[in-house]
Amino acid sequence: MESLKDKLGKKIEEWRPRTKKLLAEYGDVVIDKVTVSQALGGMRSIKSLVTDISYLDPEEGIRFRGYTLPEVFKLLPKPKGKDTPYVEGLFHLLLTGDIPTEEETLDLVNEFSKRRILPRYVYEVIDAFPCCSHPMVIFSAAIMTMQRESFFNKKYYAGISKWDYWESTYEDALNLLAKLPEVGAYIYHKLYREGQKRIQSNPNLDFGGNFAHMMGKQMPYDDVSRMYFILHSDHESGNVSAHTGHLVASSLSDIYYSISAMVNGLAGPLHGLANQEVLRWLQALKESMGGDLPSEAELKQFVWQTLNSGQVVPGYGHAVLRKTDPRYTLQREFSLKHMKDDVLFQYVDMLYKVVPDILREQGKAKNPWPNVDAQSGIIQWYYGVQEYDFYTVLFGIGRSLGVCANIIWDRALGYPLERPKSITTAMLEDMVKKAIEKPKEEKKAE
Repeated sequence: MESLKDKLGKKIEEWRPRTKKLLAEYGDVVIDKVTVSQALGGMRSIKSLVTDISYLDPEEGIRFRGYTLPEVFKLLPKPKGKDTPYVEGLFHLLLTGDIPTEEETLDLVNEFSKRRILPRYVYEVIDAFPCCSHPMVIFSAAIMTMQRESFFNKKYYAGISKWDYWESTYEDALNLLAKLPEVGAYIYHKLYREGQKRIQSNPNLDFGGNFAHMMGKQMPYDDVSRMYFILHSDHESGNVSAHTGHLVASSLSDIYYSISAMVNGLAGPLHGLANQEVLRWLQALKESMGGDLPSEAELKQFVWQTLNSGQVVPGYGHAVLRKTDPRYTLQREFSLKHMKDDVLFQYVDMLYKVVPDILREQGKAKNPWPNVDAQSGIIQWYYGVQEYDFYTVLFGIGRSLGVCANIIWDRALGYPLERPKSITTAMLEDMVKKAIEKPKEEKKAE
């Protein structure tokens, strides 16, 4: 008798040509206000979500509450003597749309400090994971563990007006965000610093400064942390992590369920792992050059070899952007100031000068310019965070800021449960047929 797996394999092989044909021959056909390629292509570019927290402009990059990244870094209050703003100031901006004063920012610094103590059971849950566990698995589980602390959950079952949901969600968001640096640093210690004494949280430090302190990193890694968390905090609502957080929260799951789900979406190799791929590729390039800086001709040859083998140049291109990612530019400016003699940065700098022209010549990339991932991994590597798998935890801490702000506003405005409609392949084929035949019939009628 044919096994279930073999039978399924045959069904899949029979089905695939139908989808390929729909995309290849009828991708631009409009069916019920969207195209076939949008229905089959991950809902790409369908305008069906609303957020006022951030907007991704194809030419200017991400805007937080209308402010470009250079404006955000210029206008937000900074710790004394530092180049990068307080993360807390950024969260104030995401929530209110207003650039906070220094007093308002320090008030939020103090508020986070009061909420950052982790329950003992969270450490125990983290410690219970096997040593080979992926840090994102532990990160997600640690967040889920704290669901028992949900203020929203208690208020909901006590019975409150839907228009008051945002208040308890706000409390949950601040409670969770304040604890994430401690969770991340403790996971790092457990997995990569076994046997070393853990560095305790410092209540006198801000969000980014305290994280750097707990990681045992010297200045300016505090500025690196602030920069990393701000740059990764939000990127519209349509990316996988942000949309997952929105989707789960739309069912009135609390912040803990929603951010844990967000983290799980972020862990995928097509989303949050991109900076790891860049770093691996750069180190492969460095190894092929014997550790020396290549000539421009040698670098171009390596890039072409990558492209001709069917691979992409990691860290280049973007689904929306049509210019150099401002997040890349800000990290580049930091690198030029603090680590311009680092070999990996020099590789990145050289690639920036040759890759766009090569991609334009190849003609396949809609955007030949570098994105945030082209730069972020090498900065972490330079400051001693060289465990690739941990980079996505850093991403997750930052992304939680934007998603929490969005969820608070979703609750405040009473946004409903998300429920898009699905159709079958046969229905899609029938809709394509009708869409093609309708103009023919109209022409005959004339």
